[in-house]
Amino acid sequence: MSTSTALGGNVLRAERIKLTTLRSLWLTPLLSVLLTAGLGTAVAAAIGDEDPTLTDAPGTGIHYGLNFGQAALACFGILLIGQEFNTRMIGVSLTAVPRRGRLYAAKLALGTLTALGVGLLATAGSFAGYAAFASGDWDGPAFARSATAGVLYPVLLVVLCLGLTAMLRSLTAAMGLLVPTVFLLSPLLGGVPGVRDVVQFLPDRAGQYALHYADDPKTAYGHWTGLLIMALWAGAAAYGGLRSIRRYEA
Repeated sequence: MSTSTALGGNVLRAERIKLTTLRSLWLTPLLSVLLTAGLGTAVAAAIGDEDPTLTDAPGTGIHYGLNFGQAALACFGILLIGQEFNTRMIGVSLTAVPRRGRLYAAKLALGTLTALGVGLLATAGSFAGYAAFASGDWDGPAFARSATAGVLYPVLLVVLCLGLTAMLRSLTAAMGLLVPTVFLLSPLLGGVPGVRDVVQFLPDRAGQYALHYADDPKTAYGHWTGLLIMALWAGAAAYGGLRSIRRYEA
């Protein structure tokens, strides 16, 4: 094993230890799974096939809990690096790992793997809970796309939030900007005529469109394209975060 590979493994191991020992880091992904799968199941149990909104557009009911679970997941992406900026421990981390790209890559890798686990568990729980109380299409192309998007959306959201937090270099600024935008501002503005034409290209709106079964004639792109738009946002944020970390004066 090369020295570079060994060092990379040590950095990733150190980040994993932070994740498992800091309560705020391991609680937020767990909370996201519980909210996403639990609330979706609760809504299906309470309404079942009585509400045509859910039966005609199953994606709305299946992923209902994600509207709340994504807030916890956004907090996780922010805390992965924002907590160190807040406590000034980022300077210690950068001193211990002079190759800043390696430290940043370890945080991205850990965040991506954790979010992938959240996506798999939350999506499986959401589909299973919905299927137990309501009817739906479980084998068509819309089902496959919605399930795939349900797994990938958390990954892209965490990468987006981590990258933007690295760019802002502030836990407070990231929490104050990203969480309200994802949880409140974007959904509210999405219903405003005229403004909706712009808001639909925001990362959360675009990514969530891939979750839906039915087409929306008011949306300017297709379902898979929506996920691609979110991926481009996440990639740009990750790159911006890398540049910010490399320029940071510890």
